[in-house]
Amino acid sequence: MDSVVSDAAPGVSPLVEDDEPLQPWQTDRTRAPIATKIVVAGGFGVGKTTLVTTVSEITPLETEALMTEASEEHDDLTATPGKLTTTVAMDFGRITLDDDLVLYVFGTPGQQRFWFMWDDLVRGAIGAVVLADTRRLKDCWPALDYFESCGLPYVVAVNHFDGSERFDPEDVREALTVPAHIPVMIMDARRRISVIETLLSLVGHALDETPE
Repeated sequence: MDSVVSDAAPGVSPLVEDDEPLQPWQTDRTRAPIATKIVVAGGFGVGKTTLVTTVSEITPLETEALMTEASEEHDDLTATPGKLTTTVAMDFGRITLDDDLVLYVFGTPGQQRFWFMWDDLVRGAIGAVVLADTRRLKDCWPALDYFESCGLPYVVAVNHFDGSERFDPEDVREALTVPAHIPVMIMDARRRISVIETLLSLVGHALDETPE
């Protein structure tokens, strides 16, 4: 069986996809990237998969499954009537924020029956993005409680949906009783620059919380 390494160009990772733009750390063996892991959590249908897909520079790993009648009594589709699929394990993507700073982004499943996976998904993460939808803020409370209890730095990002009412970040902070030192921002998971700004905010906050 031929090795996958044999067909790779010198100095280029064999895991690079054909149409993927090369990053400096992929072509220079002397530059080891600073690899960090973050997680994206929140309620069902809040936009976690969209965020990972929007920002990933590689083809993201998605574990979307079609929703069936069996989930009707478990998943509230009132705010997302057009949603046909749901994440059943995790989403995964990668983005290079600087020449040598690489973020590996893991999206958690939102439904309560999949929360048992969270402990494994957050292991080794530097921080988390808690996505919120102002039409159903209570759906992000479990994620807020989880990260508060385990001490993982996090930021709150309100994903603005078309047709939903806009609120100031401070109004959201007050409604969720988020501490003053934790960043709260409004973003759009469909816009790459908006997602990148959120990730940069998380990285900065995580460094402030755990500077070592």
